[in-house]
Amino acid sequence: MLTIIKKTMLTGIGLALKSKDELEDLAKEFMNKGKMTEEEGGKFLKELQRRYEEAQKKLEQRVEKTVKEFLKKADIVTGDQLKGLKKEIRDLKKAISEGTEKSE
Repeated sequence: MLTIIKKTMLTGIGLALKSKDELEDLAKEFMNKGKMTEEEGGKFLKELQRRYEEAQKKLEQRVEKTVKEFLKKADIVTGDQLKGLKKEIRDLKKAISEGTEKSE
C-alpha cells in the first residue's frame, strides 16, 4: 500500500518537473525567435522558477498531509511512534530490572 502511495507521489513530482522543463524550453524558444528580449526572457524564467517552487511546496505539503491521514486511518504505526514505543519498552525493562534487584 505504501509503495503505491510512493509511486503516485513520485509520478506527480515527475510530471511537475517535466512541465517546468517544457515551459523553460518554450521561453527559450520565444527568446530565440525574437518574440521576447533576453531581459524579458530572464524575467519570465525567474517568474516560472518562483511559481514552480511555490507549487512544489504546496504539492509536498498536500502529499505529506494525505499520507499522514492515510496512515492514521489505516492504523499504521509511523517510525516516530515505533521509536517512542521502543523507548518505553526499554524504560519499563530497566524499571523492572531495578525493582527486581532491590527486592533480592
